[in-house]
Amino acid sequence: MTDAKPSDIAVLGKVPGELKEAHSDRLATVAPEILDIHAYVEDFGRSVVPAYRKGIADRELPADAGLARSIIPPGTAAVRDFSHLAPTIPELIAEKCVGCMACVSACPDSAIFGIVTPAPELATRIETAAAGDATRAAALQSHFVDTQKYGELPARKGLDRGAFGIFVDPAHCKGCGECVDVCVEMGHDALFMTEKIDSEPATGASTLERFDQDIAFYRTLPPTPAVYRNEKALADLMLGEHAFGYVGGAGSCAGCGEATAVRMLVAATRQVHGPNSMGIVAATGCNSVFGSTYPFNPYLVPWTNSLFENAPAVAMGIRSSWDAAGHPERRLWAFGGDGAMYDIGFQALSRMVASGADIKVLVLDTQVYSNTGGQASTATFGGQVTKLSAYGKALHGRPERRKELAKILMAHGEVYVAQTTPAHLNHFYRAVMEANEYPGPAVIVAYTACMPEHGIPDDAATRQAKFAVDSRAFPLFTYDPRRGESMAERLSLQGNPATKDDWAKAPDGSAIDFLSFARSEGRFAQHFGKDGSPTPEILATQDDRLANWHSLQELAGIR
Repeated sequence: MTDAKPSDIAVLGKVPGELKEAHSDRLATVAPEILDIHAYVEDFGRSVVPAYRKGIADRELPADAGLARSIIPPGTAAVRDFSHLAPTIPELIAEKCVGCMACVSACPDSAIFGIVTPAPELATRIETAAAGDATRAAALQSHFVDTQKYGELPARKGLDRGAFGIFVDPAHCKGCGECVDVCVEMGHDALFMTEKIDSEPATGASTLERFDQDIAFYRTLPPTPAVYRNEKALADLMLGEHAFGYVGGAGSCAGCGEATAVRMLVAATRQVHGPNSMGIVAATGCNSVFGSTYPFNPYLVPWTNSLFENAPAVAMGIRSSWDAAGHPERRLWAFGGDGAMYDIGFQALSRMVASGADIKVLVLDTQVYSNTGGQASTATFGGQVTKLSAYGKALHGRPERRKELAKILMAHGEVYVAQTTPAHLNHFYRAVMEANEYPGPAVIVAYTACMPEHGIPDDAATRQAKFAVDSRAFPLFTYDPRRGESMAERLSLQGNPATKDDWAKAPDGSAIDFLSFARSEGRFAQHFGKDGSPTPEILATQDDRLANWHSLQELAGIR
């Protein structure tokens, strides 16, 4: 770091009458270097991050000049250790795994990895790593399975059979168990939660030591060759060499639905368009807080934090600057929650969409102000119990209907809009890919489960998101102006069950209605008596959800 000398000040100052632009251009050539960013990043990884991991930063580190400029180098959260946070960790039963990759997509913490290695190459690598230790070789081999998807199908094309492997990073896994729940729901039962013990019978080593050794082996393997990735199976995006632009180690809650949506979006953008293809403006909220727990930054993507309400406005300025600098192909995403997009920042979002600017938006819809304590927002369902819509004598939860942001955005006309969930892998990935390809504004409203505010278990984000869709609480749809001139041509309800019916049906023939969804979450629990009878308020929300579904059917031309 260097300081400007008094003699420099006259040179740096603006000459009377000088154009602002001319002054800025001159500063670029004469201003002394205030911060050597490359040296700062290198020193940060060498001194700041280790000091925080050891808990000695407050005592031993000087004030951080980079932090004063709101700089946290990329990917520093990769070394953050959550291995002692939970008593259990997911374990693979390889022979039951089919390589669907659903667990890898669902993990909110980038803690579970899939990989395909040509079988002959894998055998050599295991032999080298095991160094004659048969027990060690068997342990490494237990992570791999010969599947139809990566073994049989490539073999039919004359390729080596690919061995598909699953590995878990114990430092990043928070023990939520969502990967296990997803696998069980799909009927594979290839994952289970195993206890972390200090001494395992086979080796005498601890469970964490075994997992550490295994993930270290995984990191010696080359990326999955492109010939084993199927572009039509969108979950295979997570096998890509650029997919993990959100490296884990973030401070999100165990099982966080927001974190899964963020990392899936980053994966779909970087893998398709390249590792330097995007930037993010993060509105203040859960996403910016768990994404910047100093000194841990989980992103390999450049991003900046904006005030609660103006991420779309900041994005408009950055878009203009990028375009002027010759970077029109770079994707710019604005992230924000209910307050940032539904409420306080809605005017900025509407203005951005109306401008026609090539900016993409991810709305992390938790139906509540998750970051500030669980207050009601306009995304909150009618009757939902929150800290600002309690269940009392006069009012029984939120008395207003939920605001349908995605429908409002469609009314802007020339904008791509999707309402989706990370639980619907193909729908979510396809929406992100279509948004990135759309030549103008695009907004994805994503259902993101919040465990403490929804009153659901840590492993339930995917399960409850699917339930929300099936029950018409949160229907899937995409709106793409490129499909035609009429609303019916532009709007697709593909991905929802029984699109022509009021309610989908469970296997036993009963209706999967909003009441069935509400009974499964703590935020609606007070609306059901001991005998299961619903309150008038929750019945009104059931009617509202059906009316919303009917309107979407009408707009799509199927009612």
